[in-house]
Amino acid sequence: MRGNFSPGGSKCHRPTLEVGILNPMSMLISIPGLLAAIMIHELAHGYMADALGDPTPRAAGRLSLNPLVHLDPIGTLMLIMFRFGWAKPVPINVMYFSDRRRGMLLTGLAGPMSNFIAAVIASYIFLQFRFLGATVATILYYFLMYNLWLGLFNLLPIPPLDGSHIAKSLAPYGSGLWHAMQQLDQYGWMLLILLLVFRIIPRVLFPVANAMQGWIFSLVSLVII
Repeated sequence: MRGNFSPGGSKCHRPTLEVGILNPMSMLISIPGLLAAIMIHELAHGYMADALGDPTPRAAGRLSLNPLVHLDPIGTLMLIMFRFGWAKPVPINVMYFSDRRRGMLLTGLAGPMSNFIAAVIASYIFLQFRFLGATVATILYYFLMYNLWLGLFNLLPIPPLDGSHIAKSLAPYGSGLWHAMQQLDQYGWMLLILLLVFRIIPRVLFPVANAMQGWIFSLVSLVII
């Protein structure tokens, strides 16, 4: 992480985050934002499924504000080290949905969209309340960026990410895309780990996340008096 914060001044410099493993101090500071972003993402999945008539997330205890119940060990390690990773999937039974394809689409979109909304709210707080101090501002900035990273990463159409469920819900049953997603199910985890370890995903999505952060800051700045 580079750049500096000027919470009490008239200008607040945006740090930029680059591809690479975080140093131990940055890892420690980033943990609150990481846990909060994961909790928001998984709660959105759970509550959307619950609203559509699926009691499975509630019965499994996944409508919880405790971020620890949503953590996947490998996915969390990837998030800390490479800023892209995954949480423990919320159990969902599409048989409870009156329209299964629509239910899969909405529950798939709920997680990433909740992260993007959280990023907008965090941007407003970050820009509006500069008196919070450098440490709090840094934690808030990590929360903002982890929401962007988590949202973008989960839109990739690679199982078991949300993007794969969205793609399946949109693909005609029995189509080439539908069969491709079915075949990819058994190799998805391995493919994701390889793409993260060799930093292919970070190198592709980091510029997108940084661009989104800039756009959000620009839009939020328009409404701040």
